[in-house]
Amino acid sequence: MKVYGYQDASQFYDRVKDYLLFQEARHCLLLGICNSLIKNPKRYDSEPYLAAVEKDGNIIAVAIRTPPRKLLLSKMTDLVAVELIAEDLYKQKQKLPGVSSLPKEAEAFAQAWQNITGQSYKPDMQLRLHQLDTVEDVQQANGNLRLASISDRELLIDWIEAFYTEALGSNEENASRAVDAFLSQNSFYIWESEIPVSIAGGRLLASNSGWIGPVYTPPQYRKKGYASSCVAAVSQALLDKGCKSCYLFTDQANLTSNHIYQTIGYQAVDDWYDYSFSEK
Repeated sequence: MKVYGYQDASQFYDRVKDYLLFQEARHCLLLGICNSLIKNPKRYDSEPYLAAVEKDGNIIAVAIRTPPRKLLLSKMTDLVAVELIAEDLYKQKQKLPGVSSLPKEAEAFAQAWQNITGQSYKPDMQLRLHQLDTVEDVQQANGNLRLASISDRELLIDWIEAFYTEALGSNEENASRAVDAFLSQNSFYIWESEIPVSIAGGRLLASNSGWIGPVYTPPQYRKKGYASSCVAAVSQALLDKGCKSCYLFTDQANLTSNHIYQTIGYQAVDDWYDYSFSEK
């Protein structure tokens, strides 16, 4: 069993794609990162960590990190792989803020990282992954969907910063860079009811599926059905482009968003946990 690191995102994807696509829903976030790295290498501030653990020539685990974000881990066929990944990251002197993965993989890595570094860990967010294959008929809110343009840039930056603060508890992410990446790929949408009232990202993964997010509606425009209509319309737009499925994450604690997406046609696939690490 050995960890293989990669510098080139395309080479990395060519090696791991079959493993990731075999359970595409569970790996949609990793596939999305691969797609971003291939299409927009300057999307992230630092060089990514791209690694695969192999045993007898077969991949048993995949790990991706785009600093300063948390480590992302795939489904693993052998949890011993978390120890090898943790050791490899420690040797590279990477300072991890946390890990994000399926529950067993996330907890196993957090424990392995604690054993190596002495850092403590705690649950951060408990998310739920959803999949949609067909958009259900829902009552449409007033307004219509349109593709965001460069003229919307400042509004999008403000709203994405608000999203980071509300959903993640901080606005440390580079909102302007994220918005520019979405705009360059024509993958940001606005639900407009005379004025913009809701936004959603909708982009293709490194496969024939779609990814929805981030989704944000300012507080003054909520409970009017705008988010439901926006996400339903973006999901349909991706299906119309040839996607066979669309994926998104929800916060398990947010019962409203979970209900909204279920009425559109999203069905729960699996849980996804975040753990954060703290210094000794």
